[in-house]
Amino acid sequence: MMNYNLDPPAVRAQTLTVARGPRTVLRSLDFTVPPGQITGLLGPSGCGKSTLMRAIVGTQAKVTGTLEVLGLPAGAAPLRSRIGYVTQAPSVYDDLTVRQNLDYFAAILDPGHAAAERRRANVTRAIADVDLTSHADALAGNLSGGQRSRVSLAVALLGTPELLVLDEPTVGLDPVLRRDLWTLFHTIAADRGATLLISSHVMDEAERCHRLLLMREGTLLADDTPDALRTRTGAETVEAAFLHLVDEAAAAGAPEKERTR
Repeated sequence: MMNYNLDPPAVRAQTLTVARGPRTVLRSLDFTVPPGQITGLLGPSGCGKSTLMRAIVGTQAKVTGTLEVLGLPAGAAPLRSRIGYVTQAPSVYDDLTVRQNLDYFAAILDPGHAAAERRRANVTRAIADVDLTSHADALAGNLSGGQRSRVSLAVALLGTPELLVLDEPTVGLDPVLRRDLWTLFHTIAADRGATLLISSHVMDEAERCHRLLLMREGTLLADDTPDALRTRTGAETVEAAFLHLVDEAAAAGAPEKERTR
C-alpha cells in the first residue's frame, strides 16, 4: 500500500489523531495524498471522514501528530488561497444571485480595485465550470438543492486552488448530474494539475478515483488504488473489497470503536 509517486505528496499524515472530549475520533492515521490525482475518502456515515477533512483544511481542533498540506503545516495562513473546501451543506446566500454570491467571495479572496477584472474573469469561469451560466442571475434561494451545491463548488473553484477538499459533493444528486460532476473533477485534475480529495459513502464512486482511503470507525482500512484493492481481496468491486477488509479486521479482533462524525 505504498505510494510510489516521486512528487511530494499534497497531503502527508503521520500518527494523525483527533480527540473530541473523551472520545478518540481519528486514531493514529498514516497516509499520503498524491498530487494531481483524485483520492476518494470512503466509508460509512459517521466513520470520521468529515473530521479528517476539517483537519486537512485547518478548521479542526485537538489535532495531534503530523499533518502537512502542500508542504506546510495544516491550517497555515498561506494555505488559505491554495485550498478550496466544500462542506456538505451548501454555503451560499439565498438572497443573492449566483453571480453575486461568487462576486462576494471573489472579493474576499482577491481584494483591491486593481484586481476587479481578474475577479470578474474568475467568477465567469467558475460559473461555467459548474454549468450554471444560464442560472447566473437567478437567486440562490430559488435554485434546486443540486444547483445550490454547484454554487458552493463554484466558490471553491475561484482562484484555481491547488487542492480541492470536497465533502460528499454528489450526495442527493441525480445520476446525470453526478456523472457530469465527476467528469468535471477529472478535468480539473488532468488539465489544471489540481489535487482532489473527495469523500463519499457511495462505494460505486470509488471506481472513479485514482486512489482510495477506506475508513471505518476512525481508522484506515486501506490506502491503495481501486485495482490493487480488488486484486488484494479477490473481489470484483471496491464495495466487496471494503466488506472483505471489514470482516478481516473483525476476525483479527479489532476493537469496536465509538461511531463519530
